[in-house]
Amino acid sequence: MEKILNIRIEKLPEGVYLATSDSIQGLLAQGRTISETLEIARDVARKLLEAKAERKEFVELPALTDSFDYPLIIDGGY
Repeated sequence: MEKILNIRIEKLPEGVYLATSDSIQGLLAQGRTISETLEIARDVARKLLEAKAERKEFVELPALTDSFDYPLIIDGGY
């Protein structure tokens, strides 16, 4: 079953993006683009959740439902 994990993405002064999450302690992902950062964050989240499950430390995340909010990022140069 798919779960929803909220993450925060910020652009650093160096021009790269950093992803963190209040839901999963230790989640840090950095990439050159938002897309790359999201991909890395997804992999890091999976590994952290697997490690927590092995230690019987389950993280409660909401299940993906038929309807949810998703920010659509578009280029402002129209």
